[in-house]
Amino acid sequence: MKIEINNKNINYDVVGEGKEVILLHGWLANLETMRPIANMLKDNFKCYLVDIVGFGKSDKIDEPMNSDDYGDFVKDFMQALNIKKPIIIGHSNGGRAAIDAIGRGIVECEKLVLIDSAGLKKRHSLMWYLKVYTYKLGKLILNIMPQTKYIKESKEEYFKNAGSNDYKASSPVLKQTMNNILNESQVENCKKIKCPTLLIWGGKDTATPVYQGKKMERLIPDAALVVYKDADHFSYLNHLNEVSLVLNSFLGKEGK
Repeated sequence: MKIEINNKNINYDVVGEGKEVILLHGWLANLETMRPIANMLKDNFKCYLVDIVGFGKSDKIDEPMNSDDYGDFVKDFMQALNIKKPIIIGHSNGGRAAIDAIGRGIVECEKLVLIDSAGLKKRHSLMWYLKVYTYKLGKLILNIMPQTKYIKESKEEYFKNAGSNDYKASSPVLKQTMNNILNESQVENCKKIKCPTLLIWGGKDTATPVYQGKKMERLIPDAALVVYKDADHFSYLNHLNEVSLVLNSFLGKEGK
């Protein structure tokens, strides 16, 4: 299904009946990555799966976004479909969007589930800082050198090899978006979340390490953290059956 939001065609799907649940996917993903959770809940809940603007089958973005833009998207999606006070489940960047919207008070939420959520700045090692500043120095040197064909080709190769896999796989406008959101923190918004919150994390998550989940548990007033020690950034897929039990316990049968 498609709906127009801010002149963009947004792709979404709805399964089940009952209390509304909105499922928000992560970076470079699409609504299908949240389908396993919707399938768990559809017997008791009405689940809205959405391709966040810029991803999946939704229209691409024309300009870089920031965290507030993603929070606004959640609000606009809810308003467009007349969804009021739903349960929100967000994975990775979808969690960031949920935190931003709820923390700023532009969205009301019955309950919140954050799975390996983004939103907090990562702690970095000395080697990481050395790598970053070495990259910046190399970039500066290549930019001030005479722009011969060889230098231009070297620059292209140099920039292509820099950054995370997600960063490399992103379009230019998404790369700038990623730069924006990684330099923003949701600490203050976490403190303002008043609804009951379940945090689900992978102990081997390297994208949003588990210490971030522990910090969110401290920041969010009514939060509880479940950690699967052997799971990665997609902990809900690594432990689908266990997550199903945890979600059923947290959400109950509110949908029916």
